[in-house]
Amino acid sequence: MAEKDLYEILGIDKNADADTIKRAYRKLAMKYHPDHNPGDAEAEKKFKEVNEAYSVLSDPQKKENYDRFGNPDGPMGGGFGGDGGFGGGFGDFGDLGDIFSSIFGGGFGGGQPRRNGPQKGQDVQTRLTISFEEAVFGCKKDVSYARLHKCPNCKGTGAEPGTSAETCPDCKGTGQRVTVQRMGGMAFQSKTTCEKCAGTGKYIKTPCTKCRGAGLERETRNLSVNIPAGIDDGERIALRGQGCDGKNGGSAGDLIIQLTVRPHNFFKRDGYNIYCEVPITVADATLGAEIDVPTLEGTEKHTISEGTQPGTTFTMRGKGVPYVNHSGGRRGDLIFTVNVEIPKGLDKKQKEAMRAFADACGDKNYAKKSKFFKFFDKDKK
Repeated sequence: MAEKDLYEILGIDKNADADTIKRAYRKLAMKYHPDHNPGDAEAEKKFKEVNEAYSVLSDPQKKENYDRFGNPDGPMGGGFGGDGGFGGGFGDFGDLGDIFSSIFGGGFGGGQPRRNGPQKGQDVQTRLTISFEEAVFGCKKDVSYARLHKCPNCKGTGAEPGTSAETCPDCKGTGQRVTVQRMGGMAFQSKTTCEKCAGTGKYIKTPCTKCRGAGLERETRNLSVNIPAGIDDGERIALRGQGCDGKNGGSAGDLIIQLTVRPHNFFKRDGYNIYCEVPITVADATLGAEIDVPTLEGTEKHTISEGTQPGTTFTMRGKGVPYVNHSGGRRGDLIFTVNVEIPKGLDKKQKEAMRAFADACGDKNYAKKSKFFKFFDKDKK
């Protein structure tokens, strides 16, 4: 250790300030900590070197001695101690305890919090498929799903009636087991979850015969659910408190319903507006007409003007999808596009009539066609 550069060990420059030194140490201490590298001798060695380097560079006086004399104890110092260590354990390491506490959540190695406090139950997710119309106007649906509820035999305690949970004899009710490792004269304290009580601090000597000590058992629940008008494909409904029961007095989780809306054969939806195409005849488009337009509530009349072109869109206000949970009854629009259908299978008489109609019109009734060819005639000249 005496031959190694302490700044190089922490991967920092010799002009690094105290904050930079601490950040570098925290990063490397987490990387090489024994709890993160069980059984890794190389990581253990690196961890020891990082701690030794920080114990010098974090102490202003030792850092000054090291920078001037290459020895934290000054020119007359006795070196870096046996086995490359500084001796004394963590008592000489200044704020190492605080740093490890912030990294690992308390103590050297962190451990887990006790689990005998109130715990909220798990959420349950299920899927529900509804029709396009049901999504638009809302509906009531029955759903069936599996969840965990309090065992009726032990009332959720996990202990056989007439008995109760006891303080865990292995961890004395803390929910954690503490082990101490010594490396190079330093002591490292590590906390792990107690295996006997699974971190609860309580031990059930006589488990409930019905739920086998779990305190919860599986059941199938049936609910009638109101689907609000205007709901869309992929959206979710959360029913509070309808999921799994909690433990130790904790609240129940939620039931999350993921909705799938079947597509409609005619309408397409985008937000709160709906879209469709309406076929019209050549005569309707040419002369104008009152046509039938399908809506979500049935067919309604709508007037199109003379000379309507294919692809023209029209809007029917308030004929779309209701806004979810809107008290004023606001709705989107129905937007339809007219598609001029060209007749097929004409007989001789019909064809003669169509030719007579075309001859009677000439080019003056086709503005786009006339403009198109005038453009090319101009280029030729």
